[in-house]
Amino acid sequence: MTLVAGIDSSTQSCKVLICDADTGAVLREGRAAHPDGTEVDPAFWESAADDAVRAAGGLDDVAAVAVGAQQHGMVCLDDTGKLVRDALLWNDIRSADAATALVEELGGPDAWADAVGVVPLASITVAKLRWLADHEPHHADRTAAVCLPHDWLTWRLRGDTDIVELTTDRSDASGTGYYDAAGDGYRTDLLELALRGRHPVLPTVLGPAESCDRAGRVFGAGLGDNAAAALGLAAEPGDVVVSVGTSGVVSAVAVDPVRDDTGFVAGFADGTGRHLPLVCTLNAARVLDAAAAMLQVDHAELSRLALSAPPGSEGLVLVPYLEGERTPNRPNASGALHGLRVANATPANLARAAVEGLLCALADGITQLTRHGIPLRRVLLIGGGARSEALRAIAPQVFGVPVLVPDPAEYVARGAARQAAWALRGAAEPPAWQPTQTVRYEADPVPTVRQRYADVRDLTEGVQ
Repeated sequence: MTLVAGIDSSTQSCKVLICDADTGAVLREGRAAHPDGTEVDPAFWESAADDAVRAAGGLDDVAAVAVGAQQHGMVCLDDTGKLVRDALLWNDIRSADAATALVEELGGPDAWADAVGVVPLASITVAKLRWLADHEPHHADRTAAVCLPHDWLTWRLRGDTDIVELTTDRSDASGTGYYDAAGDGYRTDLLELALRGRHPVLPTVLGPAESCDRAGRVFGAGLGDNAAAALGLAAEPGDVVVSVGTSGVVSAVAVDPVRDDTGFVAGFADGTGRHLPLVCTLNAARVLDAAAAMLQVDHAELSRLALSAPPGSEGLVLVPYLEGERTPNRPNASGALHGLRVANATPANLARAAVEGLLCALADGITQLTRHGIPLRRVLLIGGGARSEALRAIAPQVFGVPVLVPDPAEYVARGAARQAAWALRGAAEPPAWQPTQTVRYEADPVPTVRQRYADVRDLTEGVQ
């Protein structure tokens, strides 16, 4: 039996799956935590990966490895390969003003959409580089190479030390703001714009099945986490993947690139050579955490309460911008509870309003995709938040299509492992692994829930 490993270096932890290269069956796994925060020493990613690999029984019998990781982070290296500063993660919003400035300097959102398919927000790497150039010019001067979390971790796992050996893939590069997925090339002019004339080394972009071999082991190109999840799920056109984790992500595999001059849809690439138009929100599973904390219940009881309330929560609406928001771009917004009256002030209505508000925010993302002609046949609901029975049951009422919930699994790590098997075989297509078991949820749509949410959503604009 040939074994492959998939590593998911996410915001919160590192997960490792050791899989059968032919079937995808998970044989061993391990996990280790990452520190909290929006600014992290990447050495923690490496030590967590080492711990997770040990917990999974090591890599001595593994033929190929690939890494999936959180997107957009800024990792700066000097000319010797040493870290210049701690990495800024996707959820660090100090670069919000820098993003606004870059959009204006290039001529507006449509100019960025035309150039790279991505309009800079605080989360996008190009905005973080502008923040670095303006607020830490001494660090910008020392920066000889810029890479992303999965680029850096793959480079370290291979044992490389020269910055010219850094590699990446289309999916992760497409989230930087200086890579054009439609044209498959870097826009170094945009990199220089961000860094005010500086031009560091960028990782070589590998194709989906390309690899680097080190010490008898194949290392796949790696992927951004959303592309890895789509590959792990074997998503096809017509499937919309909704991931409810630290962030909320709505994405779909597409043959053609998407250019959205409003900036709502990011024109990312996927892990197969196609495209992955994507909408991301800052607020997702933590909305459920916050509601459970407010009601002083666990998540099982939160679901029971939510399902005991009627659709629409008797007029109570939660706009879930609890940590600012990325889509829509409102970094200073806060959450808001609308329609509160004596008659509807019950724990059940509050629980359901939290679930419905979270789903409505994600449904807005689905609408942005379908506006660009992305077909919607069904929703694949994944992520930690998808363990909520209330979220599963209410989702088809809000989304208006059947919702399939795959068995809980580490789909980012599975996708990375599937890519590793693909790179190992060198085939034209990824291996056809055993399909994922799913539970199907169907319900009549309740359009009034989304309408009421739309009526109050924009009242949060400018709330500090």
